[in-house]
Amino acid sequence: MISAISNLLGKVIDKAFPDKTEANRLKAQVSAQLIAMDLEELKAATQIITSEASGESWLQRNWRPVTMLTFVGLIVFHWLGWTAPNLSENQTLALLEIVKIGLGGYVVGRSAEKAMKAWKQS
Repeated sequence: MISAISNLLGKVIDKAFPDKTEANRLKAQVSAQLIAMDLEELKAATQIITSEASGESWLQRNWRPVTMLTFVGLIVFHWLGWTAPNLSENQTLALLEIVKIGLGGYVVGRSAEKAMKAWKQS
């Protein structure tokens, strides 16, 4: 997402600034700001996941995986033909989107957590 925004802003900067040196300097500043914003967002997500994972309650530590397993189970049951008769195709697709977003968030969260650990050690 950062690269898409950076590319879009880069095109705008190229059109607005005819001087290539000035345009490149401004693009570098914009890219640095976007990366810093993304890093802050990853830090916040990592802190949330870390605090949940280190919580005292079993439910606090495991509510995300349990929720995702529930949605994955609903999709598997649908594929096996064990679904409620009134479940529409749109509802099934919505469940699949939830699983895709949830798994994507989990992967990003874990990646951010590992990146933060490596960053702290360096």
